[in-house]
Amino acid sequence: MFETDVKTVSIATNHHASSLSKGQKVFNNLIQQIEKKRARLAAWESAVPPYQQKYARELVPLIDALVDLRIKMVHCLDDAFGQKGLTKTEHGKITDLITELAGELLAARNDPEMKAIYNQYSRSDYDSEEAADLNGMKFTLENVLGVELGEDLDLSSPDDLLARAQAKMHELHTQYDADQQARKERRAKRTQSAKRLAHEARQQAEKRQLSQSIREVYRKLASALHPDRETDPQERHRKTTLMQRANRAYDKNNLLELLELQLELEHIDQSAINNISEDRLKHYNKILKDQLAELEQEVMHIEGGFRAQFGISPFVEVTPGTILRDLASDIVGLQFAIRDLKRDLHVFDDTKKFKTWLKGMRRRSRMNGFDDFCF
Repeated sequence: MFETDVKTVSIATNHHASSLSKGQKVFNNLIQQIEKKRARLAAWESAVPPYQQKYARELVPLIDALVDLRIKMVHCLDDAFGQKGLTKTEHGKITDLITELAGELLAARNDPEMKAIYNQYSRSDYDSEEAADLNGMKFTLENVLGVELGEDLDLSSPDDLLARAQAKMHELHTQYDADQQARKERRAKRTQSAKRLAHEARQQAEKRQLSQSIREVYRKLASALHPDRETDPQERHRKTTLMQRANRAYDKNNLLELLELQLELEHIDQSAINNISEDRLKHYNKILKDQLAELEQEVMHIEGGFRAQFGISPFVEVTPGTILRDLASDIVGLQFAIRDLKRDLHVFDDTKKFKTWLKGMRRRSRMNGFDDFCF
């Protein structure tokens, strides 16, 4: 988490923004972007733990309850199939419902009893269908990725298939990178021209200058904050805490936080920031660009991890400010689905009611939102 009481770093002017130099405008723009990314990252870090707790505490039990009710529905439909007085159309509807519901349940859990019911009503074999689907997926992956996944795959496990594909792609990427590096080294040995050497020398010099720019800011802070020089225990503790912040910022090349610390400690003022030289600004802007890129990666990582953990599609928009609200909506949706399913199960107590209910299935593409929630 970031400090909430830090002073804002920016180059100010008493005139219009056009009076700022190009380097100054870039500096201010980078600071603004970094602040937004820092706020976004902090928001994700705050939002995810309560989401995880609410998901496990409230949503998962509802999912389990809905699955149990669906299983009960399949058994009730199975029993109803043998009732006297049902028409051929009604038998067909029961068959379709059982096949659909049992297939969805089997996709979530390996239930031998449910598999037997599915095989009976679908007049096929679930394992054979899965194997055929996985075989088709294997064929598609091999063609798209241009790799051979091997004949020793367990075609009853989609996870094994995807893991093998990922491993093969990693192997290919590793080999490609090694080949590219080998070519690069061979070219470098053949053509170490003066121009190339000069370019590499400039890059190394720039890295040293950038490192020196951060080191200078850090050294000034370290000199002022050294806790061993303080005799007052309270002040020593304060400086120790600030020094730890400075050390973390320096280790991460976090120029902005080092500058914020300087402002906080009044070791620099607004005038000093306004008068940063153009050469120094050039170095600072390069450091800030790298810092912004790292923050963007951190935000993508935490958001991607959240999507992967909870099975959220990359095409669905998620934000730290809305995920708890969306979760609450999912919980309410599940509660309604459970309520409706419990009500539907009562129709099996009366043949006439069951026939009326079954007739209504024609007007419903899915029964009680069965397809709306993952298992």
